[in-house]
Amino acid sequence: MTHPSADLYLRGLDRFEEVAEQLSTEQWDQASACEGWTNLDVLGHLGNSVRMGAAYLRGEQPVAPAFDRPADLVDGAPLDFWRPLAAAAREALAGADLDLEMDTPMGRRTVADRLAFPAIDLWVHAWDIGHPIGIDLEIPAEVDQFSHRYIDPFPPEMLRGPQGAFGPEVEVPTDATATERFVAWTGRDPRA
Repeated sequence: MTHPSADLYLRGLDRFEEVAEQLSTEQWDQASACEGWTNLDVLGHLGNSVRMGAAYLRGEQPVAPAFDRPADLVDGAPLDFWRPLAAAAREALAGADLDLEMDTPMGRRTVADRLAFPAIDLWVHAWDIGHPIGIDLEIPAEVDQFSHRYIDPFPPEMLRGPQGAFGPEVEVPTDATATERFVAWTGRDPRA
């Protein structure tokens, strides 16, 4: 892949699945690092995002499902729900024109640009479900750098707060690792 967003997206699909495979049945109902959500909520949210994104990549208009909690979207066993969605996303990406420009709520963007936030989301949510159960997930430097290049230009009010993707940035001690600094930047407490 020649587009960094596509590469990080594919690697993020793999990384999320690697972490998800380590959760026991009981751990899916435990609190994630994503405030207010269980691990199953994170899976439902991310699975829906991946499903809708694959539809966009195929040139289709997805229909947003109705749900009370993101966990309601998970049908069957967690990995049985996730794996077909991830496979469909990989297939849709393989056939997508990443240079195609489209109108979006943030203006005209290429398909590769539209993949940027979903790519970042995969890595952040892998951390969200892995950290509380003790999985030592390092965020690669290229994910950190790509995320800042893509997100930092947007006004904070678009990204942070109740309707945004991230909460307020969390302060970390001076000895924080690169991953801890990244996670804190996304509004999560890396040492909680």
